[in-house]
Amino acid sequence: MAKKKVVLAYSGGLDTSVAIKWFMDKGYEVVCYMSDVGQGADAVSARKRAIKIGAKKCVVEDLRKEFIEEYAFRSLKAGAVYQGKYNLATALSRPLIADHMVKVAKKEKADILAHGCTGKGNDQVRFEVTFHVKAPGIKVVAPVREWELKTRESEIDYAKKHGLPIEQTKKKLYSIDKNLWGISVESGKLEDPWFEPPKDTFITVKRPEEAPERAEYVTVGFEKGIPVSVNGRKYAPVELVEKLNVLGGRHGVGRVDMIEDRLVGIKSREVYEAPASAILQTAHTALEELVLDRETRKYKHGVSRTYSELVYNGLWFTPLKGALDAFVDKTQLKVKGEVKIKLYKGSATVAARKSPNSRYNAKLATYGEGDVFDQSLAKGFIDLWAMPYKK
Repeated sequence: MAKKKVVLAYSGGLDTSVAIKWFMDKGYEVVCYMSDVGQGADAVSARKRAIKIGAKKCVVEDLRKEFIEEYAFRSLKAGAVYQGKYNLATALSRPLIADHMVKVAKKEKADILAHGCTGKGNDQVRFEVTFHVKAPGIKVVAPVREWELKTRESEIDYAKKHGLPIEQTKKKLYSIDKNLWGISVESGKLEDPWFEPPKDTFITVKRPEEAPERAEYVTVGFEKGIPVSVNGRKYAPVELVEKLNVLGGRHGVGRVDMIEDRLVGIKSREVYEAPASAILQTAHTALEELVLDRETRKYKHGVSRTYSELVYNGLWFTPLKGALDAFVDKTQLKVKGEVKIKLYKGSATVAARKSPNSRYNAKLATYGEGDVFDQSLAKGFIDLWAMPYKK
C-alpha cells in the first residue's frame, strides 16, 4: 500500500525541520515546498537539510518577481501598513506560497497540505484560508498544534536526539523570517516588552548610532503608483527593491519595534526590518499628497486600513480584497512623478517632490507676489460653514 503523501510548507527553520521527521515517524512521505521570495542563499542550504532529514523531495520555486509585482507593490499602492507600522512583508508572502503549494499538491496527488505555524500565530490563518479557497476539502495538518513539543527548547532537544541539522540554539532562540519586502524577528528574550533588542537582532539594518554621519539623498520615480526608477535610472521591480534595501539598511532605515494585535486575540512583540519598503511608502505617500484630490485621499485612508487588515488576516483571495484593488488601481492612474528622500540615522524623510499631474498651484498657495487667491471670499465661506452650529 502506497504511503500517504504530504506537501509541507518548508522554511528550513526549526519547526518545519522537525515537522519532516514527525511526519515520517507517522508513516507519511514528505514533499517539501519552498519558495524563494528573497531569502537568497538560505533556500539552497535549507533544501539540502530537508533531503538530509528524509524528505522525498524538496520543490523550490523562484517567486521573487511575482511576490514584488503582484503582492508587495499592490500593498504599496494601497498604502497598507498594519497598525500604522507593519509593512505586512510576511503576511503578503503567505497567500502566494500557499497558492503555489496547492498547485504542487495537485501535481503530486498529495493527501495533505501542511505548514509549520503555531496555534497562536497569524500565519496558520493565512495558509489555511488560502488552502480552503484554492483546494476546498483537502486535509490540512499543522504539526505544531498537535505534537507533544510545547516549547522551542523541546524542539531543539528533539532535533538533537534524532540528529537533525538545525541552526537554532538555546542561546539564540529568535524566530526569523526573511523576504525581499522585509524581515521579522521574534521570540526569545524579545518576548519581554521591556527588553531592548540587542545587536544580534539587527539583520540588514545598521543601528542608527552606527550609521554614516552624512545624510544621503535618493530619488524614486513612480508611474501609476508603481516605483520604476532610482536616482533617474530605471530598474526592474526586484532589482529596485534590492537596491533600496541596501541604501536604506546602510542608514539604519526601516527598523520597527512594535506591540502587535494578532488576529487570534493576543498581543505580540515584533521587530521588523524593511528598508526599501520604508523608503517607498514614504515616497509614495508624498506623491499621493501632491496628486490626489482631497476627498479621494480622505476616502483612501479608510481603504488602506481595511486593506491592511485583510492582508494581515489572511483574506487575500477574497471578493472584498479584489474590489479594493480595483478602487486602488483607479486612484493610481495619475500617481506619477519623483520624490527625493533624505536618509539619515534611521530616518527616511521627504526632501522634495514633483509630478506632471500635481494639483499644487503656487499662485493660489503663495503669500508673496503673484498671489491670485481672492481673500474676500473667505468671510462668506466661513459664515456658511459656521451657520449650522449657531444658536
